[in-house]
Amino acid sequence: MSDQNGPARHPFEPRPADLAAARRSAPGELERFLGGRPVSVAVRLVFLSLIVGFFLVWLDIRPADIFYSLRLMVLRFWNMGFQALHDIAAYVMAGAAIVVPVWLALRLLTMRGKN
Repeated sequence: MSDQNGPARHPFEPRPADLAAARRSAPGELERFLGGRPVSVAVRLVFLSLIVGFFLVWLDIRPADIFYSLRLMVLRFWNMGFQALHDIAAYVMAGAAIVVPVWLALRLLTMRGKN
C-alpha cells in the first residue's frame, strides 16, 4: 500500500486520478441535452447526414418530395375531418385485438419464469 520511496498512503485517501476527475466540470445543460460536447455531436450529425443523404439520392428521393408528401398527408387528414379520427380509432382497436393478448401472455410467462 505504500510506494517504495514515499510515505504510506491511507487506504481511503483519494488517488490523484480521482481528484483530477472530480475537478473536471460536470456537463452543462446543453451537453446533457445534446448527449455530448456540441462539436462532437455536430460532427456525428454531419457524418450521419452524409450517409443518409447518399442513400436518399441513390434511391432518387429528394427532401422536397418528403416535405410535399407530409404536406399532402396533413391536408388529407384535415379534409377528412373527424372521419380520420374514427379510422385511426378503428386501426388502434384492430391492432389492440392482437397486441394486448400477446403482451399479456408474454407478461404472464415472464412472471411465471421468475417464481
